Formats: sequence, structure tokens, C-alpha cells
Amino acid sequence: MTSYAKSYKDLIVWQKSIELVTEVYKLTAKFPRHEVYGLASQIQRAATFIASNIAEGSSRGTTKDFVHFLRMALGSATELETQFVIATNLGYRAASKDTRSVNLLSEVCRMLHGMIKKLNSSDN
Repeated sequence: MTSYAKSYKDLIVWQKSIELVTEVYKLTAKFPRHEVYGLASQIQRAATFIASNIAEGSSRGTTKDFVHFLRMALGSATELETQFVIATNLGYRAASKDTRSVNLLSEVCRMLHGMIKKLNSSDN
């Protein structure tokens, strides 16, 4: 693991991403039944991959590997953002009522960008 934290569990970005997963599961529980294996499942996977990639990357041992997994987490976050738009357009989520998920996602994205930038600059 890099010297960024003793454990991935100490990383605030990981903690926030776990909060996001919890919110996503609450949100998708309200989706229509026919979306259980469709959009709801995709949204759940994307949210879960954010936290999972942060954890996996932190255990890889090199900054280069950690940054790679942080980028994968960021990719999953962008995927989740897109899926939120689709869910809103289909009427499965009321954007005005789902500010917690959106705010957490924005915060996680900002933190991932910041970590990637910091780790890349310390590697040079």
C-alpha cells in the first residue's frame, strides 16, 4: 500500500463512497421490478466499483498502481452519473428529492480528482 493511509478504510474518499453505495441501494430499491436486472443492477455495480477500486488500488503497493485504480474508480463514478441521468429521464428517480446521492457522487469525484493529481505530482 502507498503511504497515503494506513488502510483504505482510513481514506475519506472510500468512506464517502461507501455512503454513496448505501444511498444507491436505497434509491434502486424503489425502481420498477422489471429494472432489477437492468438499470438498477448497473447503478448498483457502478457505485460498488467506486469503493472497490479505491480499496483494491490502495493495497497494490505502488503509487502508479494506486493511481490506476483511482482512475478506474473515477470512470465508475462517471458511469454512475450517466446512469442517474437515465434513471431521471425514465422517471425512476426524482432529481429534486435525490440530492444526497448526487452530492456524495460529486464529492467523491472531486476527491478522486484531487488524489490523482496529488499522487501524480508526488511521483514526478
